[in-house]
Amino acid sequence: MDTANGYGANGSVLFTNVRILDATGENPFTGEVLVQGNRIKSVTRGSSRYGASAASGATVIDGMGATLMPGMIDAHLHLSWNNAPGIDPIQMMELEEHMLVTMEMAKLVLDAGFTGGRGAAAAKPRLDVVAKRFINEGRFPGPRYLAAGPEITTVGGLGDAAPSHIPHEGLNLGLVVSGPEEIRRTVRQLIKYGVDSIKLNLSGEAITGMGAEETPMAEEEVAMAVKEAKCRNKVVSAHARSSGSVKQCIRHGIQNIYHASFADEESLDMLEAAKDKHFVAPGVAWLINTARHAGEWGIKPGSPVTMEYERELEMCTQTMKKMHRRGIRICIGGDYGFAWTPQGTNARDLQYFVELFGFSPMEAILAGTKYGGQIMCMGDELGMIKEGYLADILLVDGDPLADIRILQDKNRLLAIMKDGKFHKAPRMNDARRRLTA
Repeated sequence: MDTANGYGANGSVLFTNVRILDATGENPFTGEVLVQGNRIKSVTRGSSRYGASAASGATVIDGMGATLMPGMIDAHLHLSWNNAPGIDPIQMMELEEHMLVTMEMAKLVLDAGFTGGRGAAAAKPRLDVVAKRFINEGRFPGPRYLAAGPEITTVGGLGDAAPSHIPHEGLNLGLVVSGPEEIRRTVRQLIKYGVDSIKLNLSGEAITGMGAEETPMAEEEVAMAVKEAKCRNKVVSAHARSSGSVKQCIRHGIQNIYHASFADEESLDMLEAAKDKHFVAPGVAWLINTARHAGEWGIKPGSPVTMEYERELEMCTQTMKKMHRRGIRICIGGDYGFAWTPQGTNARDLQYFVELFGFSPMEAILAGTKYGGQIMCMGDELGMIKEGYLADILLVDGDPLADIRILQDKNRLLAIMKDGKFHKAPRMNDARRRLTA
């Protein structure tokens, strides 16, 4: 009964005397939340002093005023990025070791209060697929996850890192293609592997030598990828920093737009007109930390590449402010998984949204909960504290609306529940009691 696998004779848990931040956008309120099985059975204002739960035999968690909120969701997650000091150690890692490291990363993310994540790209074709299956089967701890395959890129594009005199097969994070028919075969192969989404690299990236404002993939290639993915009901995502690549996403109906730093006014107008069809995840943590905090790993502040990232950070900040004012859905997810952006620090995004983009703490939390549920294609059952929703829940020591940074402190996460089961169970102590009705 005191394990992380559940409470109470019938698996019911009542959180009482908690401050409920339900992620609807309304102000928090004191109340109770009853979990039965893997879903939220009821949300009640005020306190019943355990009476409502006694007949059900639920275990009662007295929160003593702690904040109860949905688990956080990372919209741009790379579980197979292994906190390495660069791209080479990721792509050259042997498959067997890489699978184990991917599962280590999954636990780090869940330990940090992220109960969900949308895979943005995998380093090898089946890493995400297998990780998702083993998490779902309860064999390894990790967030609720949607699996991606490797990025699909053009010859010489982002993800094609092989030297020009060596064949690229096996040396790249991306799957290198040229022409619609190669795209068609690659998308079909990834769907056969079992991915949930297809990722296209539609722009460059400063650190790779192809500029972030370049847009290398042809329209007919993009169109083929989207056609093949959608006929199998798969979501399409895109690495899209350039203005041209953002426009490609909108023209072809690509749901998840990653980065979008250099979106111009025309692309912003297009995106606003179709804002119910798209999500943007800027990946701001990558920009900040690559520009300013990667010196230990050879990326020195003041070098040409870091100055490119400083410039992009400035553009990203202004672009996200404009998108926010236009009501475009912006999600957290910062390209975590390198030594200078380690997995487990994903909640920094909420602080960046407040400090850089002008979000209120509540808006930042919605970007990491409510909109996270929507980008997972589960907006009607994930990302809020509502009756009938999946019981992915955090119990937080303090008020994240007063200080958004407390969500980065794992010691302040008193309990982490995913799918109605405790990954981190609340401890019995003088400040917070656990009682069985």
